[in-house]
Amino acid sequence: MRIGNVWMSFWVTLTRILEHAINFIKRSTLKILSMGPIPNHVAFILDGNRRFAKKQKLVKGFGYKFGYIALMFMLKYCYELGVTYVTIYVFSIDNFKRSPQEVDAVMDLILEKVELWIKGEGFVYEYGIRLHFLGDLNLLSEPVREAVDRAMAATKNNNGAVLAICVAYTSTDEIVHAVERACEEKWDEIMNSKRVAVDEHGELKLITLGDVEKHMYAAVTPDPELLIRTSGEARLSNFLLWQTSCCYLYSTSVLWPEVNVCNFMWAILNFQRNHFYLVRKRKELKVVRE
Repeated sequence: MRIGNVWMSFWVTLTRILEHAINFIKRSTLKILSMGPIPNHVAFILDGNRRFAKKQKLVKGFGYKFGYIALMFMLKYCYELGVTYVTIYVFSIDNFKRSPQEVDAVMDLILEKVELWIKGEGFVYEYGIRLHFLGDLNLLSEPVREAVDRAMAATKNNNGAVLAICVAYTSTDEIVHAVERACEEKWDEIMNSKRVAVDEHGELKLITLGDVEKHMYAAVTPDPELLIRTSGEARLSNFLLWQTSCCYLYSTSVLWPEVNVCNFMWAILNFQRNHFYLVRKRKELKVVRE
């Protein structure tokens, strides 16, 4: 019995030592990475939750629960590294075509976690995060829509970092929405002033690039500099198409619930290797837009 207690104590102590050692290595590696260029804005496509559930022989909805745990770790690494903006692709408009049971499971999870954030629990208040929900929020059920509205209102004065959550979102819907709003705004301007705007050459100047961009859902954040997608897919899936022309795209083969700090660090290293090229491209794009 005494030998058993000694072995138990030994394994507990060894586990704690290993845990502290792993945490030390993580902190040290993040510290080293922070000495290089750090993306101001990182976007994530959280792909592979359903495949993870199938792989582990779980009910489909449980894949999203494990995905949420992975998300918390990724957000922690981002904010500890000094990333200011994070955008996550949670639920596409096209995802409403999935089975009602799966859609309800995702919406219930969103509602559960958002209510916790409103109460001041979790990472939101730990890092002083301001929340934005991007997409056609009218497509959400009333309880979820009211919850996200309250969450944005409750965190609007937070200034530690920004988390943009794309839900009921597609990039094509975002672009159409922005163009429609820009046209409505310009029409009202013309009707109120009774004249048509012209440029310095006397040519019609109705809608500008800036008119459209200011009505984008994602206008609350700068364009992402790094986009990370899991499950090995090398496509954007209608996510931030307008904003990612000069963004480094990193795809890893692991499923989203399996993503870990090593995948994140490797993505940052690849971003740093290509940073100066991306900066040059952004400057060239800025000149073209001007």
